[in-house]
Amino acid sequence: MHKFNILLLTAFAIFIFAVAFGCDDTVSNNGKDIPDSNVSYSRHIQPIFNLKCATSGCHDDQTRTGNLSLTSYGNATADNLIIVPYHPENSILVWAITGESGYGPMPPLGAPVPPLSDKEIQGIKTWIKEGAKPN
Repeated sequence: MHKFNILLLTAFAIFIFAVAFGCDDTVSNNGKDIPDSNVSYSRHIQPIFNLKCATSGCHDDQTRTGNLSLTSYGNATADNLIIVPYHPENSILVWAITGESGYGPMPPLGAPVPPLSDKEIQGIKTWIKEGAKPN
């Protein structure tokens, strides 16, 4: 019976590990797949938001920290001051992710998610500069 319990616990641990770390994520490579132009919201930006912003307790639909949800294009672009199409330099989202204009860096230091990479930040800026389209 003791061997059975050890075997069962081992199988359970492997299952938990596979669930936690086995998900394929388009931004797990630190944004290296984000192009320098023609940035797609659905392919490049929403996956960043899903992994690093729209997490439980932050910018998800339930918490809406700062009255902002980043779970969808409609939510992300609902406030025209957060994302100003064609003008990343005037977009509060860019100020927040770069720590400019009195905003702390997002995600904040000590958050349970890693900070955005330079490539991810540049991808968000490029997407906004290209019109922040729902592509």
